[in-house]
Amino acid sequence: MAIDYRGLRSLTARELITALSRDGFYFVRQNGSHQRYAHADGRRITVAPQGGGDTFTIKTLKSMIERQANWTAADLVRLGLLEQ
Repeated sequence: MAIDYRGLRSLTARELITALSRDGFYFVRQNGSHQRYAHADGRRITVAPQGGGDTFTIKTLKSMIERQANWTAADLVRLGLLEQ
């Protein structure tokens, strides 16, 4: 099922990292502003926090959600990131 990104609210790096933690991701390392997180099943995601609590663009979120975290629409609803 394709994710309808119109229902995805804007996320800050802190909110995304909190959701990653709730889903079992853990901090691995940091290189400059880029923070690397991993999951026990082998998934990896890099989060580059924006300054001043700025939100990620939809294009950046889509890449992190679909290509790195491999989250589905059901995962986003479960984590409270996507409104039903």
